[in-house]
Amino acid sequence: MYDFKVSDMTCSHCVATVERAVKSVDQGAKVTVDLGSLAVRIDSAKPATTFAKAIQEAGYTGELRT
Repeated sequence: MYDFKVSDMTCSHCVATVERAVKSVDQGAKVTVDLGSLAVRIDSAKPATTFAKAIQEAGYTGELRT
């Protein structure tokens, strides 16, 4: 499970874009986005770096929380 902070999400369109970016890396990933806390939680066996890159390529800043 990965927990990213995506501080530049501001609306439901942003949420959908980030979700699509994550699913483009792993279609089977479980993604939970909380716009209020700017959190994106991803349950996947793929490396966190692949999701960080996909979020960045979608135009957002994904910061992995530890």
